[in-house]
Amino acid sequence: MARVWATERARRDPWLRGEAVALARPADLERICGSPDHQGVCAQAEPYSYVSAEGLLAAPEPLILALDEIHDPQNLGAICRTAEAAGATGVVLPERRSAQVSPAVCRASAGAVEHLPVARVRNLADFLGMAKRAGCWCYGAAAQAAVPYDAPDFAGGVVLVLGSEGRGLRPRVAAACDQLLGIPLRGRIESLNVSAAAAVLLYRILQVREGLDTRP
Repeated sequence: MARVWATERARRDPWLRGEAVALARPADLERICGSPDHQGVCAQAEPYSYVSAEGLLAAPEPLILALDEIHDPQNLGAICRTAEAAGATGVVLPERRSAQVSPAVCRASAGAVEHLPVARVRNLADFLGMAKRAGCWCYGAAAQAAVPYDAPDFAGGVVLVLGSEGRGLRPRVAAACDQLLGIPLRGRIESLNVSAAAAVLLYRILQVREGLDTRP
C-alpha cells in the first residue's frame, strides 16, 4: 500500500500497527475513496497485478474460468467470488472488450480478487488451444447445448468457458471448446445470469472432484 488514511478509532486497530496512517475525518475518507462505505479506512494501492496464463496452466490439474467478454463489473466480481470460494486455480479475461479488475469488481467480489489469480490474454480462442496442448479439457456453457452440465467426469485439468451477458459464447470461442454444456431450465426464463451459471457449474465440478456425486 502506498498510503493509508483512517479515522482516529480505525487507526487503533491492531492490523494497522506499524503502518504509516494519516488521520482523516469520515467526510475526508468518503471524498478520497469515492464511497461512503469506507469503514473508517482508505488506502492508495498499486495497480492490480495480473498473472500469466501459462502460470495458471502449469498448476496440477487446474480449474480455470475463461470469461468471453463479460462486460458488467458486478458479474465479473460475483464470478471471481464464487471461483475463489470453490477453490478455482484462477480466471482468464480477454485484454479487450471485457471488464477488467477494478475497484468495482473488487467490491463485488468481496475482496476475492486479492486471493484469486487473474490473467489477461490477447485472444481467448488461442488460449483455449494452449490449454488443450497443456492437457486440459475445455467446457463451454451454452444455453441450447445438448450435453447436460452433469455429464462430464471433469477429470484432469479443466477450463470452464462462460460467455457474455447478452450473446453468450462467440462462435470461434465455442468452436475451440471440447464440449458445450447446458444447464436445464424448468421455468419460463430463457437463461441464467452468467454469475449464477458459473456457480452452478463450479460447484458441480467440485462435487465430482471431491467424490460427492452419489448417483449410481
